Amino acid sequence: MNHWHSLPTDEVLRHFSTSRAGLDAAAAQRVLERVGANRLAPAQPTSALRILADQFRSVVVYLLIAAVGISFALGDRIESMAIAAVLAINTIIGFATEFRARRAMEALLQFDIAKATVIRSGQLRSVDAATIVPGDIIQIDIGRRVPADARLIETTDFRTDEAALTGESLPVSKRADELLEEGTPLADRTNMVYKGTTASAGTAIAVVTETGASTEIGRIGTLVSSIEQGRTPLERRLDELGSRLVWLALGVAALVAALGAWQGAPLGLVLELGIALAVAAVPEALPAVATIGLAVGVHRMARRHALVRRLPAVEALGSATVVCTDKTRTLTSGLMTLVRLWTAGRDVALHDESMRQHPAFLRALEVGALASRPQPRGEEHAVAQGDPVDAALLTAAERAGIDRSALVVQRPQEGIVPFSSDRKFMASFHRDGNGLVAYAKGAPRRILEMSESLLAESGVETLDKALRAKVLEMNEAMARDGLRVLALASGRVADATEPAVQRLTFVGLVGFADPPAEGVKDAIVRLRAAGLRTVMLTGDQRATAAAVGRELNLLSDDQVIIDGRELDTLSDSELTARLSQIGAFSRITPQHKLRLVQALQARGDIVAMLGDGVNDAPALRKADIGVAMGIRGTDVAKEAAAIVLQDDRFETVTAAVEEGRIIFDNIRKVVFYLFSCNVAEVFVLLFAALAGLPIPLLPLQILWLNMVTDTFPALALALEPGDADVMARPPRNPAEALLSRRFLVSVLFYGALITAATLGAFLLYADGAVRKAQTMAFMTLAFAQLFHLGNARAETPVLNLKRALSNPYAIGALALSIALQLLVVYADPLARILGVVPLAAREWLIVISFALVPAVVGQAIKLRQRRR
Repeated sequence: MNHWHSLPTDEVLRHFSTSRAGLDAAAAQRVLERVGANRLAPAQPTSALRILADQFRSVVVYLLIAAVGISFALGDRIESMAIAAVLAINTIIGFATEFRARRAMEALLQFDIAKATVIRSGQLRSVDAATIVPGDIIQIDIGRRVPADARLIETTDFRTDEAALTGESLPVSKRADELLEEGTPLADRTNMVYKGTTASAGTAIAVVTETGASTEIGRIGTLVSSIEQGRTPLERRLDELGSRLVWLALGVAALVAALGAWQGAPLGLVLELGIALAVAAVPEALPAVATIGLAVGVHRMARRHALVRRLPAVEALGSATVVCTDKTRTLTSGLMTLVRLWTAGRDVALHDESMRQHPAFLRALEVGALASRPQPRGEEHAVAQGDPVDAALLTAAERAGIDRSALVVQRPQEGIVPFSSDRKFMASFHRDGNGLVAYAKGAPRRILEMSESLLAESGVETLDKALRAKVLEMNEAMARDGLRVLALASGRVADATEPAVQRLTFVGLVGFADPPAEGVKDAIVRLRAAGLRTVMLTGDQRATAAAVGRELNLLSDDQVIIDGRELDTLSDSELTARLSQIGAFSRITPQHKLRLVQALQARGDIVAMLGDGVNDAPALRKADIGVAMGIRGTDVAKEAAAIVLQDDRFETVTAAVEEGRIIFDNIRKVVFYLFSCNVAEVFVLLFAALAGLPIPLLPLQILWLNMVTDTFPALALALEPGDADVMARPPRNPAEALLSRRFLVSVLFYGALITAATLGAFLLYADGAVRKAQTMAFMTLAFAQLFHLGNARAETPVLNLKRALSNPYAIGALALSIALQLLVVYADPLARILGVVPLAAREWLIVISFALVPAVVGQAIKLRQRRR
């Protein structure tokens, strides 16, 4: 059963064979043996071995492993060891970065409460909360966490903070005597309390209905653990790229075997050429460079207060097309603030400096301060035991120079009538020189009933029917703006009792809001300019969602808000069809949030999900990129997310999106550079074979190029600064392959240019010594690739000095690679291993002249395109 909220308390007690005196110890032990301990069992953490194995989930890696095996089997030990070293570097980097495993369920342990107050056999006892069972009667006091899901039996001014579970921004008033419909949403079940929430006011007695994994918190945990995280766009693109490489390598190998057989070449020569082509076809540095590029992104994001827990999520955020976000404490500050005051016929915004010293304004704040209870001081975001409304009133009074403690010294407090959902008001009684004064706050209609006069500009007026209607009209207008509205009143009373609180003077209305967090509005504008849609998901009421949406310019004129009940009536196809018209969802559950993320993904969106509560955890885990708040966020949310914002600022998401886009652009530049270089290597060998020429490049020479003169420039490309228009472009098409048609044409064009330059230098010496010709081809190919770095760095020419010097790593990589290439020729051990011979000055001039051709042509094309 999960509809305890729809049953009378006596029926719930009968169901569990218990009474208000509670179970006896023997009965509780029998139930405990049957249902188990009241604990949230965490899922098994990801083992280090599994994390290590995950580093090999790539087709490119599989291809490299195959290359290692083939080289070893053919006796090429040096080649196999070199490729294995590349694989080891890639694995170590990935494993070290992702070692903090994704243990979302472990964080649920923080919601287990050590001790709880239970009534057993009519006696109040403190017991281990793990021993609580369904049917136990529990007592919950202010500041205590609720140990299990329970149906309320008795309440006294009882309210709970359920923001982490339901997204409700205000403490929820609870009443034991209410009967609700079966279909009442979780956030509206005012006669229930739930495990892990906190009592923010009053006391309550309740009968436990669910424990452990059967609680609402436990169900969310089960939901989180059942969700398989999908692969990020980059992972999918690299796998697709790897698959193409496999077919390319197989095709080239088959062609070479056919050519060798047709030309009658010796088997050894055919095998040597096949190995050379296989090595040339695979960019060994790609997995390592991509991983290092992502790790660099992790470092950059950390400097901008975004901690990355899952490496590929760095780039994935740059691919996002939709940002789904919780409202409370994500878009908003999570702290109630007094924003409007209606008093003496004036509608005043609290930031209106002209009203700061107006007598009616000051009197209203004075009444509000005395009608509030002192609040615990502590961290701004951690007032678990306080009342946010009282805190907001006291803060507003302090800013106007009104100190409640000083007022209480002048007018000592002699009593209080606490707030309850029945009386709908609270009053504090204070004695001044003329007698006893009641200061009250509560529901506007209730305070109106208790008032006979109204504070007006000219003094005090009798509250006639017209004035009452005016007050109620103002109340409705403030409520339509999504404000929580309370009324203030004061007056002399005979004694400090509830019946005496009558014939008051109505002082005014106060409107509270959970204000937008700093920078959110500008961040939404920036995301919109970058082509990302922001969708708000909240457990709050529709009116509150609408007010926040309007204030943040999150909702366009043609967008609507739907609530959880409406969502339940929509089929998956209907929901998908309407998603573009919906700007916000109100009164929704964790299951709703998960369904919305899945619906967006089904229509091809890349979804970033922001949240901080337990109720956000399933959607955070399912989204392409889960982003949790680091300060106010629950541990459950942080462990389920891939990225954690250290500063809790929504605008940090914009910075992270920008970094993600820069990372993808740089990885694309790396792919372009490596592939055009590798295509050139394949073409050089292939065309030489077709023409019946000697092998221009040896396998070890190709591996040297792939490991040294390719890797260092590629790493420098991973550190390129972002283009100026990176946040002015729309998101990439999620379906677009890493190698688009235009991209592939560009790769083939530059590969052909480098091939022509290399074969040109080779042919000049092909009739002479083979070693000399191979050295000319090897050095020309190396320098052509290094000079090609300028073509890969940007769409615009790098002839501009400022642009050329914008990445010092590129200059350093170029210098290092040139030095290593010269070392190959003039260091005897390396020269013998790689099969190269020294070159004369004239030969170096030929090498450099041929090697510059692709770079010069590339820059000329870019310059012409820019002029156009």
